[in-house]
Amino acid sequence: MSTPATKFFRVTLMRSAIGLPKRTSGVLAALGLHRRLRTVYHPVTPDVAGQIFAVKELVDVQEVDRALDTQEMRELRRPEKGFWVEKRVRASG
Repeated sequence: MSTPATKFFRVTLMRSAIGLPKRTSGVLAALGLHRRLRTVYHPVTPDVAGQIFAVKELVDVQEVDRALDTQEMRELRRPEKGFWVEKRVRASG
């Protein structure tokens, strides 16, 4: 019998914890979030889900199949080469 595939929470800190209660800062530290836009991966468990729920206004959460390593995260952030023309502006004349 095969083991079920492990899912992960991809948690990104979107808002700063400056000026928030120590309890909230402690939850973020327990999740490993020390800076804004930092992304960490945690296995899907009720404990981690409870911690995320406590700071839900500050973080962005996605459920993913696997945790990405540093190099893969860097590749995701890299913009495509070249440029995009979104709208042509017609000269009035």
